[in-house]
Amino acid sequence: MNVLFVSLGCDKNLVDSEHMLGDLIDHGYTICDDEADADIIVVNTCSFIADAMEESIQNIIDLGSYKENGKLKALIVTGCLAQRFTENILEDLPEVDAIIGTNSYDELVKAIDEVLEKKGYLPVYKKELTGLPKDGRRVLTTGGHYAYLKIAEGCNKRCTYCIIPYIRGDYRSVPMERILEEAKQLAEDGVKELILVAQETTVYGMDIYGHKSLPELLNKLCEIDGINWIRILYAYPEEITDELIECMANQPKICHYIDMPIQHCNDELLRKMGRKTDKADIMNIAAKLRAAMPDISLRTTLICGFPGETEEMHEELLQFIKDMKFDRLGAFAYSKEDGTVAATWDNQVDEELKQKWQEEVMLCQKDISLANNKNYIGKTLPVFIEGKLPEDGVFVGRTYRDTPSVDGFIFVNSDTELTSGQFVQVTVTSFDEYDLIGDVKL
Repeated sequence: MNVLFVSLGCDKNLVDSEHMLGDLIDHGYTICDDEADADIIVVNTCSFIADAMEESIQNIIDLGSYKENGKLKALIVTGCLAQRFTENILEDLPEVDAIIGTNSYDELVKAIDEVLEKKGYLPVYKKELTGLPKDGRRVLTTGGHYAYLKIAEGCNKRCTYCIIPYIRGDYRSVPMERILEEAKQLAEDGVKELILVAQETTVYGMDIYGHKSLPELLNKLCEIDGINWIRILYAYPEEITDELIECMANQPKICHYIDMPIQHCNDELLRKMGRKTDKADIMNIAAKLRAAMPDISLRTTLICGFPGETEEMHEELLQFIKDMKFDRLGAFAYSKEDGTVAATWDNQVDEELKQKWQEEVMLCQKDISLANNKNYIGKTLPVFIEGKLPEDGVFVGRTYRDTPSVDGFIFVNSDTELTSGQFVQVTVTSFDEYDLIGDVKL
């Protein structure tokens, strides 16, 4: 039978999707990419913020129409929307045939079997948010040369704006031997870049080893043959230790890049958000990282329009961005999420004002990014080739400064053919706000 798989949301959700794809193939299903040919459609949903939830619901409704317009026999909904809004799906989305929660994706094949056997009820699989799903084969959807490596599930932080702990559970580290086994298999399959992800990577191991074990894990990952780059995402600033910084600085395979979400710089807002750092802490950890690795690329994420934010706080944030000169920055308008503490507060910011502030933050960062990129003119950097733009005659790659899908590219001129997954040395010759342009160094 043909299965169409739709994966929405974050890279952590994508890893779950890739495990489900592996399970489906192991049980004899064929993966297809045409809705009209699908006997079964699986939608792995996101509900982190309102826009993501709306996208998930619209996909379910649109794909459900193939029960009449195609040969669709079963529509399965998995992931965060399934976990968070089970009852709503049962009541409002009759096209759905089975529901699978975030910690139960290893039950997908069983759920499909139940639906196809027409047992007269709608299967719902929602394990307690403890432990981890069973491990299995994984089918990469990223092209095969880089892969996300999920090292933990859930989160122990209780930021007042965030729903994740309630739909993913408390923090559960993946045992180190399991991670290393998966990483070795990925390397054997041709993966050259590992991108470490979790709701928070920096407290890895605290629950099962009693101490922050990310540096130990990184050192062991660096020993794996075939892996060229290791990249760290979702590192909370208060958990970045001197040991981690030393490990990053000394291990040549670890990219001098870190994704460090801070959300804001105003101390009052940070306290209301439930964050564990203030402005001085953030500046201190950024200074430590830059002192140990002068070429480090710092990425962060900000929330605009959190309840109680004022024009003065917003202006403070703009000045902070100018002072810090982050290499990469993303900003999002605050999303009021039912079930979170901040959603109950009266001092909500007007929607138009949130959007205005978000646009101003990104315009501020645009100027900084342009100035940062100018500094790379004449420098030679290792570049990970990802493809080619035939119409322009140039190759597309990433430097150590670029995480897939969220950062920029480097467009590479080369007289010789380059292949995806290849590393080449490229001298930067030009730039724009977010991307670089360069020539292969002969």
